[in-house]
Amino acid sequence: MVKRSIVKIDEEKCTGCGKCISPCAEGAIELVNGKAKVVSDELCDGMGFCIGLCPVGAISIEQRQTLEFNPEKAHAQPKKTDTSIRCFSCDCGEESAYLMPVRHKMESIWVCTRCLPKLIHG
Repeated sequence: MVKRSIVKIDEEKCTGCGKCISPCAEGAIELVNGKAKVVSDELCDGMGFCIGLCPVGAISIEQRQTLEFNPEKAHAQPKKTDTSIRCFSCDCGEESAYLMPVRHKMESIWVCTRCLPKLIHG
């Protein structure tokens, strides 16, 4: 066991929308009984890409004793795609471009790498 940062999901706040699942490249988050849940601590890298996408603020990062992150196990997880995730500007999906979550003008949005310079520089 090691002390490290890991995602914490408040099940009382969670609405089960699933917006946190696709940004988790390691496959650590799944819907269980209608709520998002970290299904394996060793899959969670603690990066928190899921945090900004939760519309109800149910996700945070905490420091605690847990299993060490296992990148081999994380990379072996089947990858999930979410067709509702699209670039806010050009509407491309993750099947054709790299997408990343960003905060812009107090809103959480997705942007592809082609549109990111336009977002930054106007």
